[in-house]
Amino acid sequence: MSGIQHASNQSIKPFKSGEEYLYAMKEDLAEWLGDLYNIDIDVNNILEMLETGALLCAHANNVTRVADDFLKKSRPTEIQLPASGVTFISSAHPTTFLARDNVTNFINWCRKEMSIPDVLMFETDDLVLRKNEKNFVLCLLEVARRASRFGMASPVLIQLEQEIEEEIREEMEDLPAQPKPQRRLINIQNLDEMVLHQLLNSRLLMCRGHSILIKN
Repeated sequence: MSGIQHASNQSIKPFKSGEEYLYAMKEDLAEWLGDLYNIDIDVNNILEMLETGALLCAHANNVTRVADDFLKKSRPTEIQLPASGVTFISSAHPTTFLARDNVTNFINWCRKEMSIPDVLMFETDDLVLRKNEKNFVLCLLEVARRASRFGMASPVLIQLEQEIEEEIREEMEDLPAQPKPQRRLINIQNLDEMVLHQLLNSRLLMCRGHSILIKN
């Protein structure tokens, strides 16, 4: 049973606000990080667990290791692969200079090694002082999305995006050839718009056993 078919058997739970959407993304990220690193993390403590930057930097180094393994086992690829990890202080305490330095190192790694666009980046205070946790969440999801291309385990949200895209691609291949419509550039500024743009035709997205009905 495909992810879409499975989702159709679950209860429909539309997101009524940006806050609910952010909550769902945080919940998905927390479960993913908990499984990935065998740590006690959930939607309620995810920011506290990440605010020192230590886990973020450790994750960056893990992503870099996975990329290196991928490169050794695969043919040359056009996929953006991180070549360097980051240094960090694992004993840093929240809001301290060391914590800020860790977070800054992770931010620099995202920009230089993963080529995360500025529109999906965050600043140190967005996490440390909770000034803009949405940007932080979007950045972490984008790192996960890009790392999944070279074998890194990804959150459910990313897995479903990929599965839906593949099913749409297969459906398009089965359709009779038609004149290509004129392409219209779409300014996608954040992950919310990306998800809506990618999944508009499918109308359905499942996140942790719940479904989201996307209506026109």
